[in-house]
Amino acid sequence: MKLIQITAAALIVSAGAAFADTHITDGTVTKIDTKWNKVTVDHEELKNLDMPAMKMVFQVAEPEMLEKLKEGDSIQFAADRVNGKLTITEILE
Repeated sequence: MKLIQITAAALIVSAGAAFADTHITDGTVTKIDTKWNKVTVDHEELKNLDMPAMKMVFQVAEPEMLEKLKEGDSIQFAADRVNGKLTITEILE
């Protein structure tokens, strides 16, 4: 019984790592728009969105995310479609 529990836990951990690998990418902040809660990022490939590297505008999930950013910052972030809009859901520190 314990062997099964350990194996299941190992699978959950490795699945979480795979999820993180496909959702986190690198980018550079090129513009911040606090009025509309948007940020422009020149980013590497977004594997989870099947999107090549490019510069584009994203919504941010929480307006507070913009407070820590400035133009020229290198960031690692996760993005997804939220209510039909490309949205940065997490910025790693």
